[in-house]
Amino acid sequence: MASNSPRPGLFANIKADMQAAFLEFMGTTTFLTLAFGSVQAVAGQSDMSSVNDVVAKDLYIAFAFGFSLLVAAWLFYRVTGGLFNPNISLALLLTGVIGPVRFVLYCIAQLVGGIAAAALVLALTPGPLQSNTFLQRGVNPAQGVFIEAFITAVLVMAVLMLAAEKHIATPFAPVGIGLTLFACHLFAVYYTGAGMNTARSFGPAVVTGFPYGTQWVYWVGPGLGALFAAAFYSVLKHVRYWKLNPEQDTIDKRASPPDPIASVAARSRSRTSAGSANEPSRLDSIREKPNGEMNGDTTRRVNDSPV
Repeated sequence: MASNSPRPGLFANIKADMQAAFLEFMGTTTFLTLAFGSVQAVAGQSDMSSVNDVVAKDLYIAFAFGFSLLVAAWLFYRVTGGLFNPNISLALLLTGVIGPVRFVLYCIAQLVGGIAAAALVLALTPGPLQSNTFLQRGVNPAQGVFIEAFITAVLVMAVLMLAAEKHIATPFAPVGIGLTLFACHLFAVYYTGAGMNTARSFGPAVVTGFPYGTQWVYWVGPGLGALFAAAFYSVLKHVRYWKLNPEQDTIDKRASPPDPIASVAARSRSRTSAGSANEPSRLDSIREKPNGEMNGDTTRRVNDSPV
C-alpha cells in the first residue's frame, strides 16, 4: 500500500542549508584570501626585482592556488564539503549530491566570498590588486572559453571521483583536488589566468571595477566544463565503472597479484609432474641384482655404457 506521508519540501532543511552556506562563505574567503595574497606577494616582489622571470612567477601562482585549496578544503570539507566554487556546486546539483536550495545559497556564499577575499587583500597589501583574470595577448575569446571549460571539467571530475564518490581514499581527497588545481594552473595560468572558478574571477573584477571586457569568458567556460564533467560522471556511474577494475581501492592484500616468479615456477613444476605421471620412472623399474645383473634377460648394469 502506497504511503500517503507528504514529501519533505524544498525548504525542509533550510536552517542547515543556511548554516552550511555561511561556513562555505568562510571557507571560500579563506581559500581565496590565501591565494590572492600570494599573487599580490609575487607581483610585489617582481616589481622590486630587476629580474622578471615569467616561468617562476607562473609556477609560484600555481603552487599558491593549489596549496591554498588543499589547506582550505581540508579544513572545511567535513563541514560543508569544501566546494568554494559555483561551478562545482552546479555539478553536484546536477548529479544529485546537493539540493537546489543549498545550491543557490552556496553560489551566493561563494561569489560573496570571492568579493570579500579580493577586498581583504586589497586592504591589507600595498599596490593595486593583481588577481584579475584576463586573456593573454593572442588568445581569442573562443580559445579562452574552451581552455576554461577543459580545466574546469578536470577539476570537477577530481571533486566527483575523489570526494563525492566514497572510497578508502576519500579522507585524502583535498590532496588530490589541490594537486589537480595546481596542474591546471600550470597549463592555463599564462593563457587565461586559470580561473576555473567563477567566484575566483568575479571577486577581483567587482573590487577593481571590471577592468577587462572578457569577464563573460569566466562564466561561460567554467559553466560548460561543469556540465561536461557532470555528464561524464553520470555515464561512468551508469555503466558501473567500479566493475571494470574491481577492488582497485581495497586494502586487502589478498586481492594483490600473485608473485610472478612463484607463478612461473609452479606452472613449470605442474608440467613436469604431468609428464612424470604418464611415463614410469626408469629408476623405479630397475632393480639391480647382488652380482650386478639386472632383472630380465640383459646383463648390462645400470651405469654401463651402451658400447
